[in-house]
Amino acid sequence: MASEGATDIVSKVLDGNPENVGVSIKLLLITTVVAVAPALLLLTTSFTRIIIVLGFVRRAIGAQDAPPNQIIFGLSLLLTLVVMGPTWSDIYENAIQPYSNQEVSPVTGEVVSADEAFGYADTRVREFMYPFISPEDLVLIARVGDPQSYQEHYDPEQAVVTRTFADSLPLTVIVPAFVLAELKLAFQMGVMIFIPFLVIDLVVSAILVSMGMFMLPPVLVSLPFKILVFVLADGWSLVVEQLLYAGSMAVAS
Repeated sequence: MASEGATDIVSKVLDGNPENVGVSIKLLLITTVVAVAPALLLLTTSFTRIIIVLGFVRRAIGAQDAPPNQIIFGLSLLLTLVVMGPTWSDIYENAIQPYSNQEVSPVTGEVVSADEAFGYADTRVREFMYPFISPEDLVLIARVGDPQSYQEHYDPEQAVVTRTFADSLPLTVIVPAFVLAELKLAFQMGVMIFIPFLVIDLVVSAILVSMGMFMLPPVLVSLPFKILVFVLADGWSLVVEQLLYAGSMAVAS
C-alpha cells in the first residue's frame, strides 16, 4: 500500500500537470515536517542537556547497562516536561487556545490569527533559550546564517549582543546557538560528575599496584565502591536537582 501511494505521487509529479505537482509538493513537505518535528521540538528544550548528563552519570559509575537506555530516555523526557511545563502551558493558554477558539485579541481587537499565535509562541520559546545562549556562538552562527541582520544590528566594535540583535535573527539561527550552549553546559556538568569517580579509580588502581595485583582489573574492584558512594550521596537526586534548577532559573529569568 505504501509503495502504491509513493508511485501515485511520483506519477502525478511526472505527468506535467501543475496542479498535481503542487499537491505532491505539499504532501512531501507535510511528510517531511511530521518526520522532523519531534527532533526540532526536542532541540528547543533542555532535553539535550538532560539526556547527555544522565548518560555521563552512567558512564562515570561504570555500569554500562544500568539504568538501560529506555530508562535514561524516559526520565530525560519526563524531566524535560517538568522544565518546559510553564512555557508550554503559557503558549497553550495564550496562543493555541485563543487561536483554536477564534477569540478576540485584546491587543488588536480582532480574531487571533495564526501569525499572532505563532509570534507569541516564538517569543516565549526565545525567552526560554536566551539565558543559555552564548553571545559568541550566536554571533558565529548569525554571521553565516543571517548576514543581513548581522550587518544591520551587530556592532563588532562594541562586541555586545543586544536583545534587538537577537530578536532580529530567525529561529534557524537561535536554535543551533542554543543547542551548542546546551552541549557545552552538559559536558561541563559531565566533567564535574566524572572527577570524584576518577579519584576512586585512581585510588583503587594505586592500592592494587602496591599489593602486586597487576592482573586484577581496577574497574572490577572500583565499581562497587563507586556505586556505594553514589548511593550514599543520593547521587540521582543531586543530579536531577541541578538539571531542574538550571531549567527553572532560565524560566524565571
